[in-house]
Amino acid sequence: MTTRMLENAIVRLLKRRPFYGQFILSCHREMQGGEHPLGVTVRNGVPVLAVSAERFSEVSPEGQEALLEHAVKHLLHLHMARRKGRNRHDWDVACDIAVNQSVTGLPPGALLPGQFGFPEGLAAEEYYRLIAARFDTGNQEGGGIGTASRDAGGVTGEGGGEAPLRNSGPVDDHAVWDEADSTPLRLAEETIRGRTREAVLRCDGETPADIRLLVERLLAPPAIPWRQLLRQFVATAGRVGRQNSWMREHRRFVHDTPGIRKRRRLNLLVGVDVSESTNIAELREGFARELVRIARGRDALITVLYANSRVQRIDSFRGSAVVAESYHGGGFTDLRPVFDHARAMHPRPAAVIYLTDGIGPAPERMEFPTLWVLTKEGEKPAPWGVELHLDV
Repeated sequence: MTTRMLENAIVRLLKRRPFYGQFILSCHREMQGGEHPLGVTVRNGVPVLAVSAERFSEVSPEGQEALLEHAVKHLLHLHMARRKGRNRHDWDVACDIAVNQSVTGLPPGALLPGQFGFPEGLAAEEYYRLIAARFDTGNQEGGGIGTASRDAGGVTGEGGGEAPLRNSGPVDDHAVWDEADSTPLRLAEETIRGRTREAVLRCDGETPADIRLLVERLLAPPAIPWRQLLRQFVATAGRVGRQNSWMREHRRFVHDTPGIRKRRRLNLLVGVDVSESTNIAELREGFARELVRIARGRDALITVLYANSRVQRIDSFRGSAVVAESYHGGGFTDLRPVFDHARAMHPRPAAVIYLTDGIGPAPERMEFPTLWVLTKEGEKPAPWGVELHLDV
């Protein structure tokens, strides 16, 4: 019933604010418990909307739509990916103050700048500086006697009217923001750029006025070199494994048993489209060289599938044994066989990287993190996955 309630809220949002509705549709959605109705983050390069069934059902229909819009704005600004190194409470409050001003219908308790005497229209970083200045522990002015008081529950207030700000919190779940640490900022930017582009296309180019400039900046050609984006995607795809080592004692059995050392294992499936549309030697060789450079020196298992309408050839490499080869096929492209092979692999790959022009049928959904490495004029064939355009 709650899943249906979420779907109904998205449908209403599609009618009233289509851009936000389309963006939410591109996110992975999951139900979970928690004190807040929902939360949003970027996990392993994928935008995730986590909804608390009980709390979401307690919110009015208008409030549900407002919360979804609120969540999209957090993603567009990548607030969760920019929290590292900052005071968590102050950054969470600053981000909510920044986005809530342009969202109508939010549940009671939503933070607004006027509640704390802040000006409107500032960015999260600016509100963060204003909040941090009020609680600057390095301020040595004064006689050392504060005006705080202790209430009956033993909680100390900050005095001077600061307690409401310090005790404030966001309307959505920011605990899930911790999961954004699994995705490098540049990769997260490219992920959100792709989802934004898809939402704009599905809305026939119409974007809300309050985020139009932000969307235009996101849709501008990225300044991220494709090699850097590829390296970051591969870095997030590594899987933690275990390896016995006599260099480290076992915690329980000491000298009788080797210790356990965690390691990063790179387990990738690489698809190479061998149809005529991608038969460009410089493109394939440049991609292969970069993949070899990334894989060498690591504990790696890389399976390469050369495919057009079906898988034509399979090669497997380990670590430094990876070599750059080229296989020419031809014919039309069907992107589904590579992912069918991924599902049948054991162990399953940590991620799929597909070099293609994107023209061909693809699965409707995919459980593997996927990087679409597209030709310069290529098109992303599915709403899921991260895209980069190869320009060599």
